[in-house]
Amino acid sequence: MSIERVKAYFEQYGMEERVLEFEVSSATVELAAKALNCEPQRIAKTLSFMADGRSILIVTAGDAKIDNQKYKAFFGVKAKMLSLEEVEALIGHAVGGVCPFAVNEGVDIYLDVSLKRFDTVFPACGSSNSAIELTISELEKYSRCTGWIDVCKGY
Repeated sequence: MSIERVKAYFEQYGMEERVLEFEVSSATVELAAKALNCEPQRIAKTLSFMADGRSILIVTAGDAKIDNQKYKAFFGVKAKMLSLEEVEALIGHAVGGVCPFAVNEGVDIYLDVSLKRFDTVFPACGSSNSAIELTISELEKYSRCTGWIDVCKGY
């Protein structure tokens, strides 16, 4: 189970107790915001793409949308999201619980600048009813991101 992988990952930092689990679904930005009683934009959604033959994750603010021109300028290819079937196999988490923690080897993780306007955000933790509240610097550290990018509209 992916949430167990994520909890084990956070255990090495003594943070597994910070993983929140809900009685309700948090599989979409709207559902997660409702479960957490926060603004949808503070949900750190993790999007899965295939770029030049490699799997990548881009973590954005809940209200951000990928700008295809910015994406192509950065990655050199057109944005192509992974299919539902591909996500779990290539990333290691199922859709609805995709997060930038405890992912499969070889997955590059990027954080979008749309997140930088918040003190804390809520990424999922490997299941469709989980999240963790992290500061932006904690998200950067624990996601082991490749770097910050600007690929969303309006940022």
